[in-house]
Amino acid sequence: MSFENLTIAVIVPCYNEEAAIADVIRDFRHALPTAKVYVCDNNSTDNTVGVARAAGAIVRTEKLRGKGNVVRRMFADIEADVFVMVDGDSTYDAGAAPDMIRKLLDENLDLVNGKRVHKDTGAYRAGHKFGNRLLTSLVATIFGKRFDDMLSGYKVFSRRFVKSFPSLSGGFEIETELTVHALELRMPVAEVETHYGARPEGSASKLSTFGDGYRILKMIAVLIKEERPLQLFTALFIAFALASIVLMIPIIGTYLETGLVPRFPTAILSLGLMLLGFLCLACGLILDTVTRGRQELKRLQYLSVNRTQY
Repeated sequence: MSFENLTIAVIVPCYNEEAAIADVIRDFRHALPTAKVYVCDNNSTDNTVGVARAAGAIVRTEKLRGKGNVVRRMFADIEADVFVMVDGDSTYDAGAAPDMIRKLLDENLDLVNGKRVHKDTGAYRAGHKFGNRLLTSLVATIFGKRFDDMLSGYKVFSRRFVKSFPSLSGGFEIETELTVHALELRMPVAEVETHYGARPEGSASKLSTFGDGYRILKMIAVLIKEERPLQLFTALFIAFALASIVLMIPIIGTYLETGLVPRFPTAILSLGLMLLGFLCLACGLILDTVTRGRQELKRLQYLSVNRTQY
């Protein structure tokens, strides 16, 4: 399939990638000759901008730090039929991009995720691999299993996906938000294996195993509250109700035997926990109605973006 009639944008969020950015631009310009390569610099302190311009990329700048802020800006400002998002560290295989785009077009998908496959043990640190597997499994359990590598930085999007994505996160948790957006709107998606290599010499990872892991967990918690409020508050109701019942059982036993309530403070605590549980359940029911309305609006926004006729 020819891509000549399509506008393809390769968007590269980066920070201090002077050692790698020229290779990324060269590789993607070779793999996708008709595409425009956009590099969005996130306040680099090295010569990333100069190297990117010299390599032929269109350079944009986002002053707010964080990958999420960069992606939000690029999704808003760039117009294309197909968007390829890739990290600027030269670890992803540009040669896989044509096949990923072809799959997106042939199957009328909105997202094709690049699942990382690596032979070099130094390319993918054990801590990052474990964290990715744990977080991906958590999201799969709650929102549905359709991806094995949620945190991959290599993705191909349709225009409809990009222009309907609200983008609220500011950092590396953007990958989680992208995934849940696709799962909640039940978009047609796919995942393909792509080679993942080591960083070139002079390029250092910006990912913090514990810091970014905590932020991703926090984002998952927020998304559960926003997208699954009834399940969340029902779980809280069950927890408070069980605690109330456990506290109340010996009090009821004593009352049946003696007709007295000797542990009055415990009885008040038990009653309070039960009331709190029912309050959580009521909040869940109300928020579930609000969430359904939000999901309908997001779905309508998604459908309002014309799908490019490939």
